[in-house]
Amino acid sequence: MEAAENAVVAEETEVPSKPERRRFSAEYKLKILREADACTKRGEIGALLRREGLYSSHLVDWRRARDSGLAPKKRGPAAKEPNPLAKRVAELEREAARWKARAEQAEGLVAVQKKVAELLGHKLDEKDEQN
Repeated sequence: MEAAENAVVAEETEVPSKPERRRFSAEYKLKILREADACTKRGEIGALLRREGLYSSHLVDWRRARDSGLAPKKRGPAAKEPNPLAKRVAELEREAARWKARAEQAEGLVAVQKKVAELLGHKLDEKDEQN
């Protein structure tokens, strides 16, 4: 029985190889700052920090960010601003594709006309073949 209890205690007290970094939401930070600002008696801020498991440096950093009006930084890659010309480029590419399709259709019609003229025995003038 004692070995089982020791295994449970060891399992509970084992420290992970890499501690997980704590992250605090903006609402939580503001709540703690309001509570710290409301502390008037000696030792109240220390009790607040112990209760929440925080360090005084947290308060210093959070107050500095609040006073400078900085919003918390979002994690991850920076959002790319859309290129103002991207919409115009896409529009021009669609228009170019439409004109290309129309040109191919016209070339096909000219080829059919040449074949029909050949079958009927009509000789096309040189200026007609150039157009």
